[in-house]
Amino acid sequence: MALIHSIISWATIKRMNQIELFEEYPENVQYEQLFGLLKTARNTEFGKKHDFSSIKNYKDYCSKVPIRNYEDFTEYIERIRKGEQNVLWPTEIEWFAKSSGTTGDKSKFIPVSKESLENCHFRGGRDVITLYTSNFPGYSIFTGKALVIGGSQQINKYENELYYGDLSAVLIENLPFWVRMLQTPEKKIALMDEWEQKIELMAKSTIGENVTNISGVPSWTLVLIKRILEITGKSNLLDVWPNLELFVHGGVSFTPYREQFKKLIPSENMNYLETYNASEGFFAIQDYPDSNGMLLMLDYGVFYEFLPMEEYGKENPQTVTLEDVELNKNYALIISTNGGLWRYMIGDTVKFTSKYPFRIKITGRTKHFINAFGEELIIDNAEAALKKACERTGAEIKEYTAAPIFMSENRNGGHQWLFEFSKMPDNLEHFAEILDNTLKSVNSDYEAKRYKDISLAFPKIEVAREGLFYDWMKERGKLGGQNKVPRLANHRDYIDRLLEMNNN
Repeated sequence: MALIHSIISWATIKRMNQIELFEEYPENVQYEQLFGLLKTARNTEFGKKHDFSSIKNYKDYCSKVPIRNYEDFTEYIERIRKGEQNVLWPTEIEWFAKSSGTTGDKSKFIPVSKESLENCHFRGGRDVITLYTSNFPGYSIFTGKALVIGGSQQINKYENELYYGDLSAVLIENLPFWVRMLQTPEKKIALMDEWEQKIELMAKSTIGENVTNISGVPSWTLVLIKRILEITGKSNLLDVWPNLELFVHGGVSFTPYREQFKKLIPSENMNYLETYNASEGFFAIQDYPDSNGMLLMLDYGVFYEFLPMEEYGKENPQTVTLEDVELNKNYALIISTNGGLWRYMIGDTVKFTSKYPFRIKITGRTKHFINAFGEELIIDNAEAALKKACERTGAEIKEYTAAPIFMSENRNGGHQWLFEFSKMPDNLEHFAEILDNTLKSVNSDYEAKRYKDISLAFPKIEVAREGLFYDWMKERGKLGGQNKVPRLANHRDYIDRLLEMNNN
């Protein structure tokens, strides 16, 4: 154990020096990433078509390469899936991370190059350990195992020796054997695609392990924890795993789940660390325990651009790079990567909570908002309001979604919220009042539309039966770690079906 600590300490010091370098010279490091990517891919089909060799500066890059979403890359990706190479990236593509996105039913297949695996995804995983051990030098996570709650899809093989699976499955299949030795459950269970059976087997197979750290999406991690407590009859998770000290989470906001985790893991020594890891790349890590935001990792072979939301949807939108971003402003994230994505709009929105170093916070999705009446309600607003409503009323939220109530001859417009509470508020009307008032305080557009109920009526609150969201996700074939409940929608497709199921 002393040898392991010595090796980790040496690696931590070395890597922290590199992190401090990109914190001190962020713009320089980012442009090194961009021109390194362009040089590497200049002889690909995409690189020749967009004349990468002639690009001398960022302005050239913007003029020659338009912003694209997944649909704009579909033709290229389909050709790679059929076996063509050197299309978007010069090294051989053997793997694809399958992702349905948060709302779409159509699957996306993101090319995963050996460079994006090693220099982005795996480096991000190593940096989680680096930043954690730097903050907590008395760590003991390596005295036991890491419980990894991955996705719910088996690796599948194409006829042409190419492979796909959700990101966690791709990573597990490519991890060095010695890393898998430090993880639980066994690979066979970790890659199961039947989620209910998987939860059962994960619970039973990990109870006897010495688990010191957990990685997963908060909602599905809670499902597993509660099943483990049911099987063991224990009142909290420390009675099962007394050496548990770290939960690495991402995928959805931790705000609605924080109090539930504190109750299930009642220890002041328990630490929580947020990451921003997507099929397209590993982007940010919470570098300090109490930091309001995650450190944007600038040397992973990813070049970042930021599209102000007032530019979103324009024919020729204007992006900015790090040197021109503003604090607390909402941006759509644009990436160019060592997996062959070029000026790709990933679909997430972020805002900067600090500069030098640059820290970001995920505020929502470009398609996850309610703006039926000009209120421009985003997830960040909703999470802030729900946090306060829960604190004031003692409520705990398990899942929720919201949608507009459209205007008619007999009523004004409004918002309908559907909550599955793990603990009901002491007063539901008071909960709704706090939600409404806080939304007014954090969103001036919402406040203006709520003025005298002229455009927006008081929010309508619905209470879901226990297990409703689980049943709905199961009905849609979206159980598992990579699938998330859509929090806000500018339509009623989700909430109408949920309410129908709730009433039945």
